[in-house]
Amino acid sequence: MSLMNWFEDKRRFGGLIGASIEKATKEYILNERKRLKVNTTNGLWTRCDNCENILYVRFLKQNKSVCEECGYHLQISSTERIELLIDRGTWQPMDEDIVARDVLKFSDEDSYKNRVLFYQKRTGLTDAIQTGIGKLNKNLIALGVMEFQFMGGSMGSVVGEKITRLIEYATEKSIPLIIVCSSGGARMQEGTLSLMQMAKISSVLQIHQAKKKLLYIAILTYPTTGGVTASFGMLGDIIIAEPKAYIAFAGKRVIEQTLRQKIPYGFQVAESLFDHGLLDLIVPRNLLKGVLGKIFELYGLAAYKERNNSFF
Repeated sequence: MSLMNWFEDKRRFGGLIGASIEKATKEYILNERKRLKVNTTNGLWTRCDNCENILYVRFLKQNKSVCEECGYHLQISSTERIELLIDRGTWQPMDEDIVARDVLKFSDEDSYKNRVLFYQKRTGLTDAIQTGIGKLNKNLIALGVMEFQFMGGSMGSVVGEKITRLIEYATEKSIPLIIVCSSGGARMQEGTLSLMQMAKISSVLQIHQAKKKLLYIAILTYPTTGGVTASFGMLGDIIIAEPKAYIAFAGKRVIEQTLRQKIPYGFQVAESLFDHGLLDLIVPRNLLKGVLGKIFELYGLAAYKERNNSFF
């Protein structure tokens, strides 16, 4: 895209923002976008998934991918999430060499092996999670961050194994654990092997939390569904969600077809779950690191903690 075209797009977009209040309805703006043909595929502009407002990517990144018009939290990559939470220069990744095997020789429109290779090239990751240790406001933590852009963040044997090893490491070193969830659930291409990960992760979390009395914080982002919600997503000592995050086990359509009745609008968003006691906090993205830092301060002062095992 030429510089002249960029300025032309910006000028046209500025005209939309300057429209009178009477004309600046959602329908009007959508029609104007179509008429002016604002290009959102060139990397300079993107569109909010909620209000469909055109956003300048550079400013959006500075705002941590939160829409400045409606406050909607757009998806960010696992790498961006790590940069958001971990102090600069302290991140140490773990188990980066683990890759999935196509044990079932699964194939639909394409083979499972080819799908994995495609998403590895697309994301630069070996699978749908990054794990490692780092410092959050100078507090050493174990962190796992799921990557939705890798096969919808689905949980297969690699994801389950990496999370299990991360939890075991955190337990051994007596450090708190954070897992950022963003997943469509268990990976169907691995069948029962993917479902086994739910029990495996839950069992090591039991040792980490109940036996060793160590902290586990689950952070639920858009979307967190299926087997992830049914296992470690809801097992946190503290469960935090981003505003308007979609959190569910089964989807709305499946529930309605099963119950044969309509379900309320928005009952699977974070605010609804918070109202019904399933979440502890809803924290905007730009405040998350500070909130987590305060939680660690309180955790370090807990009376039951053995001071020689403290991570401070």
